[in-house]
Amino acid sequence: MNGSAVHGRLEGKVAIVTGGASGIGASAVRLFLENGAKVVIADVQDSLGQSLANELDSTNKHVCYIHCDVSNEDDVANLVDTAVSKFGHLDIMYNNAGIMNGSSESILDTKKADLERMLGVNLIGAVLGAKHAARVMIPNKKGCILFTASAITKIAGIATHSYAVSKYGIVGLTNNLAAELGSHGIRVNCVSPFGVLTGCDHSQEKVRQFEGFMSAVGNLKGGVLRAEDIAKAALYLASDEASYVSGLNLVVDGGYSVVNPTLMRATMMR
Repeated sequence: MNGSAVHGRLEGKVAIVTGGASGIGASAVRLFLENGAKVVIADVQDSLGQSLANELDSTNKHVCYIHCDVSNEDDVANLVDTAVSKFGHLDIMYNNAGIMNGSSESILDTKKADLERMLGVNLIGAVLGAKHAARVMIPNKKGCILFTASAITKIAGIATHSYAVSKYGIVGLTNNLAAELGSHGIRVNCVSPFGVLTGCDHSQEKVRQFEGFMSAVGNLKGGVLRAEDIAKAALYLASDEASYVSGLNLVVDGGYSVVNPTLMRATMMR
C-alpha cells in the first residue's frame, strides 16, 4: 500500500532502483514507496523482483518490476524508457546494483575475468544508468541521480582490488557528473556504506555472526548498520531536503574511516 499520505517526502516523484529485488535496493524501494514515490524495481532476480512488486502493490499502479542487466545498454535504455512510458517522467535514478568477489585478494591473484565482470556491473552499469537517466532528465531541467559506492573509498585494505577499483570509479563518476549536469538542474550523489549484509538467503545464524563481527570492529557502538539505514541515506539525497546537495559521497560508516586505532591499541598493549 502506498503510504504517501503519511510521509510524502517523495510525493509525486518517479524513481528507478537498480538491484532493487533484495538488500539495500529492496529497502530503498520500500522506503521510497512509503514516502510517496512511484517506483520501478530493476534487477536480474526476476522471481524476487516480481514478488516484491506484487507484495507492495498488486495493481502495479505505484510499483512495478522490470528485468534489467545493468551491464547491457539495451536493457538499461529499455528500463528508463519503460519507466517514463508507464509513469510519465523520471525524477530519481538510484544506480544501486552491484556485486562483490570476496574479502581479500592479492594483486598477484587478481584475475582479469573477475575484474572485467566487477567493472561491468558495478561501474559500467552505473555509467549506463546515469547516461540514460540524464537523457530523459536534461529536457526537464531537473532530476536526481544516485549511486551506491562503498566506505572503502575512504579507507584502504578492506576489500579486493577489483571491488575497490569499481567503487572508486563511482565516486569519480559522481563528481564528474555533478559538474556536468548541474547546469541542467540535475543533482548527482552517492552513498558509501560500511559493511552491510545484503541479499535475502541468509540464515539467522549467519546474520547473527555477521552483525556481531561488524559490531565488534565498528567504531560507533550501540547499533549495527543495516540495509534500511542506507536506504534512509538515499531517501535524504533523493528528497527535496537535499535540494542543493550535489557531488557528495555520503559515507555511512559510523566514523570508521576517520579513526585509526593502531596507536591506541599499541599503547594499551604495553
